[in-house]
Amino acid sequence: MPSQIKSGIQFSALGLRAKSPTIERLMTAALDNPKLLSLAAGFTDNASLPHNVVRSAVNELTRRESKETLQYGLNQGRPLLRKQLAVHLATWEPQLMDAAADTRFFVTNGSQQALYLAMQVLCEPGDIVLVDRPSYFVFLEMLVAMGVRAISMPVDEHGRLNQSALKQRLTELELSGDRQRIKAVYFVSYYSNPSSRSLDEVEKRELAVTLTGQGLVIPVIEDAAYRDLYFSERSATPSTLTLSEWADFPKLYLSTLTKPFATGLKVGYGYCTEPDWLARMLHTKGHHDFGSANFNQAIIERVITDGGFERQLGDIRPMYLRKMLALHETLIAEGLRELGWTWSKPEGGLYLWLEAPENLDTGLATAFCRKCIDAGVLYVPGELCFGDEAPANFIRMSFGVLGETDLREAALRFVKVARSYSV
Repeated sequence: MPSQIKSGIQFSALGLRAKSPTIERLMTAALDNPKLLSLAAGFTDNASLPHNVVRSAVNELTRRESKETLQYGLNQGRPLLRKQLAVHLATWEPQLMDAAADTRFFVTNGSQQALYLAMQVLCEPGDIVLVDRPSYFVFLEMLVAMGVRAISMPVDEHGRLNQSALKQRLTELELSGDRQRIKAVYFVSYYSNPSSRSLDEVEKRELAVTLTGQGLVIPVIEDAAYRDLYFSERSATPSTLTLSEWADFPKLYLSTLTKPFATGLKVGYGYCTEPDWLARMLHTKGHHDFGSANFNQAIIERVITDGGFERQLGDIRPMYLRKMLALHETLIAEGLRELGWTWSKPEGGLYLWLEAPENLDTGLATAFCRKCIDAGVLYVPGELCFGDEAPANFIRMSFGVLGETDLREAALRFVKVARSYSV
C-alpha cells in the first residue's frame, strides 16, 4: 500500500509577513455594524459621487464605432490621458509644461500601486525609508510586509520638520552602520493623511539641504494625493519637482484621480524624473497587470476633456469644508478641548488629527477604542501612523464619507466616551 504523503505549502518570507491591512479590518467592522458611524476609512462622500458625469462619459465611449477602449491598453497608460495629466500638473508647476512631460507620466491602479512599484524596485528586506511623522499608515504597513524599515523624520512641537534632530538621527544611523541602507525618503506633502498638515516651502528646501549635506542624494517620493482637495485657497508651496534644492535628487511625484473624482475608478498616476527608475517600475507593473484598466482610464480622459473633472472639484471643495466644520465645531462645542484634547483646523484634505491627553492610550486594542466602538463610533488609532517610536495618544478622524448630521452625531458619541475617561 503506497505511503500517504501529506503535502504542505512553504511560504516565502514575504508571504509569511503578509497580513490583512488594518484599513480592511476597520472597513469590515463598519460593514458588520450598520449603526456604527465610521470616522475611520478615508472614503470620499457618497452623495457627491459624479454618477451623471460618469454615465454620460460611458454612453459617449460606448456609442463610438471604435472599440479600443474595451481592449487592452498601454502599460504606461493612455497617451491622451498622460498629456492631460501633464497639463494638469503644469497648472501647479508651470515650469513642467514641455513636450516631453507626458512621457514621464505613468498611470496606475490607484496611487497605492505606484507606491508599491517604487518600493519593489528600490528596496530589499532590511533597507530603510525615511518617512514623515506622522505618515500614511497604509504605506507603513506595506513597508512592514516588504521587510523594509520605516524611520520617522523628527518634528518639533508644531509638527514641522526638525532639521537639527534629523541630522543627529542620520549621524546615529551612520555610527550604527545603517545609513547605507537608506534607500528613499517619503512624505505626504499637501493636507497630509493623517495630519491634514502641508509642508511649507522652507521645510521642503531645508530637508533637501540636510539630506545633501549628509551625502544622501536619494530617491524622494512626494505623495500629493490631496493637493487638489483644498477648501478655499490652493497651497502656494511648490513640489520637489521644481525646487532648486531638489534638482539632483531622483524624484517620483504621485497623485490620484480617485480622491478628487471617483474612488471606484482606481486611477492614480506618477511623474518620474529618472528614465531608468520609470522603466524599471513599468517593467514590474507589466508583471502585475499588463496595464491599468483601459476603460477606466478612458472614462477619466473623457471627463477631463468635457470639463467634468474641474466641475467636480468645484462642487466638492466647499462640501468638504462644510463637513469638516460639522465635525470640528461639534467637538469644540461639546467641550473636547476642555478635556485636554488638541488638534488643528485643516485647510484641506479629509482628516482631523487629534492628540489626546498624554496618559490616555487610544490604540486599537485598548479599552478606550472598544468603548468607542460600543458607543457606535470608529476611528483610526494614531499609533498606526508612525514609522517608529509611536506615541499611543493620537487619533485620525475622517469626515469624508459621513453626512453632516452623522458627523455631528459621531462627534457627540466620541466626546461622551472621552468625557468618561477624563475623571
